[in-house]
Amino acid sequence: MEATVDHLSAAYDDFMAAAAAVVEARAQSGGEKKTAATDAALEAFKQRWELFRVACDHAEELVESIRQRIGSECLVDEATGSASAGSVAAPGIKPISAVRLEQMSKAVRWLVIELQHGASAQGAGGSGGAATPNAGAGGQHPEEGGQ
Repeated sequence: MEATVDHLSAAYDDFMAAAAAVVEARAQSGGEKKTAATDAALEAFKQRWELFRVACDHAEELVESIRQRIGSECLVDEATGSASAGSVAAPGIKPISAVRLEQMSKAVRWLVIELQHGASAQGAGGSGGAATPNAGAGGQHPEEGGQ
């Protein structure tokens, strides 16, 4: 994470230096709008802008990844009852194992996929029976199949 912050900071510094170079080149051009120096400064500015955007995107991806990991860990901790000792589980809700939680998560994903395929088949074909959302749901969960 430190490396990402350092990279983002360096990209920002380079971007600001390129912006200052554009202003300086324009000031030195003596009022001319287009000179070789201003063109070069603008091109460097454009390159630094792109590098800064890439660094920002990378930092955003890292933050999102960490946010998802923390959220998943909190969810598993709550579901398995291994959350901090100070927290009390909701009355009447029994903790479940992480394995069972993962199985349920897969089942929900499969159901969503089936529903999406059913909706797209009905919209494309016009017939209500082309694909049913419950196809293959004969008491067996999709994740128990041939994965």
